[in-house]
Amino acid sequence: MHAKHKGHEAMHAEMVLILIVTLVIAQLVLVQWKQRHQKSYNLVTLFQMWVVPLYFTTKLHWWRFLSTWFIFSVITAYISYRATRKPLACTTPRLVYKWFLLLYKISYATGIVGYTVVMFTLFGINLIFRIKPEDAMDCGVSLLFYGLYYGVLGRDFAEMCADFMASTIGYYSASGMPTKHLSDNICAVCGQPILVDVSEEGIIENTYRLSCNHVFHEFCIRGWCIVGKKQMCPYCKEKVDLKRMFSNPWERPHVMYGQLLDWLRYLVAWQPVIIGFVQGINYVLGLE
Repeated sequence: MHAKHKGHEAMHAEMVLILIVTLVIAQLVLVQWKQRHQKSYNLVTLFQMWVVPLYFTTKLHWWRFLSTWFIFSVITAYISYRATRKPLACTTPRLVYKWFLLLYKISYATGIVGYTVVMFTLFGINLIFRIKPEDAMDCGVSLLFYGLYYGVLGRDFAEMCADFMASTIGYYSASGMPTKHLSDNICAVCGQPILVDVSEEGIIENTYRLSCNHVFHEFCIRGWCIVGKKQMCPYCKEKVDLKRMFSNPWERPHVMYGQLLDWLRYLVAWQPVIIGFVQGINYVLGLE
């Protein structure tokens, strides 16, 4: 191997330089694209997130992933279809948010379990249960991949549905001026009545009151703030204080987990494209 690459130091240095320059330029282009045309950037990124892993897993014959990807795609396509209908059915917003909240919790738990299995394997705890290290590591990495991938993909679809439903419902507008008057007992996300008082403990879900005094169903406002990445009131656009809203310390890491997914989106969606572009440059220049 060393003899094969002997005397190619200059070529290797040139390839590394091309890689570094391409990464820097690509990062600048993506940042400018996101700032100037965020909607098109989000749509292309979502498409990349959906297609790129599918290509590699099909090529590697990862049938378990393909099965879960197909199930996720069918259900999410139906949910997205419901979210984009006009007029919007009164039961659709809750259906959308409950699905993405469920997906969010499953992906979060799967990622945590996968990470735990990987750490246990590194410390040799798998040997107590007579599990081979390669089998334990394969299981842990697979669970971690599933959790992170569907967490990112589901989060992006949730943002798309949240934006569309918010404008369709009519309480939210891009200018910040509500197009309908909101009654005190109506949830601004789903438009349905508030049945549980803020001071009462609900059997299925509670009622939340934001700092702007607008009230919402628990599933609706959780989906709007965490899953849909909205940090403002759906009605008046006042900034939402998540730390005050979620007083339970066990729920705060979910927000940090969402920030991690934002970083992983770039790694999964754009990194393979950039590496492929670098390989194309090397091929054109005759570098191997």
